[in-house]
Amino acid sequence: MNRRSSTELAGSTGLGAWAAFGVLTMVVVGAHGAPLFLDDALLRWSLGHRPAVAVAMARGLTATGTGVVPYALVAVAALVAGRTARQRLVAALLGAVCLGAGQAARYGVMELVARARPPLPDWRTHASGWAYPSGHSTTAALTAGLVILAVLVRAPRGRTPICLAVGCWGVLVGLTRVHLGVHWFTDVLGGWLFAVGWLGICLCAAAWWLPARLVTGPADSNGPTGSASSYSDLDSDSDSDSTGASREEHASQDPGRRGRSRPA
Repeated sequence: MNRRSSTELAGSTGLGAWAAFGVLTMVVVGAHGAPLFLDDALLRWSLGHRPAVAVAMARGLTATGTGVVPYALVAVAALVAGRTARQRLVAALLGAVCLGAGQAARYGVMELVARARPPLPDWRTHASGWAYPSGHSTTAALTAGLVILAVLVRAPRGRTPICLAVGCWGVLVGLTRVHLGVHWFTDVLGGWLFAVGWLGICLCAAAWWLPARLVTGPADSNGPTGSASSYSDLDSDSDSDSTGASREEHASQDPGRRGRSRPA
């Protein structure tokens, strides 16, 4: 897939996800924050399936969806994606900007919608702020998308299991928010849609504006420069061959008797 196709795919995916997010947001606002779709059913199921071990595992997993862990994973993804020190630095900066700006934009939407969380007695972990869209779900989905992109770009073998594992981690972090009772399911769904839309727009912008040399790296000796020199050598050889051929053709008309007159 060439650069233009990648840009169009990322842009269309991002716009589609944000269109769905916009529709869901209007439904949430229109219902004045009341539970939607499967919100009540999934919360009731969570209340009935909370053994101590499951709660402890959910708390441990949900903790990886915030704080320093997502940024550390993005930094590792930058090391994987880059071939040179410059590429790794640029990838790390772009990944951190994408993640940080996405979190800030998500926070702005959360303040505008101002949706209340599920009832406090149902909580099994600490939470703060409004509910929609889920911050942990958004951050984990953005991080998973950046790591998967890095793996797809650089990993030659075994990338499918790695991508599946990272994708499952991003999904499970969001589901733990429902299991621990601090978010409605539509909060998590909104976080996923927002993350996909934000990531798609960021990738589209990077593919459109980022110089190609930061992606492909400097030309090596076998690259275009080497090819050009090879073509020059070939042209020189061709010129020599053609000149030699002309001389041989001319010599055939005077077969080695230069300086002597032909017999009558």
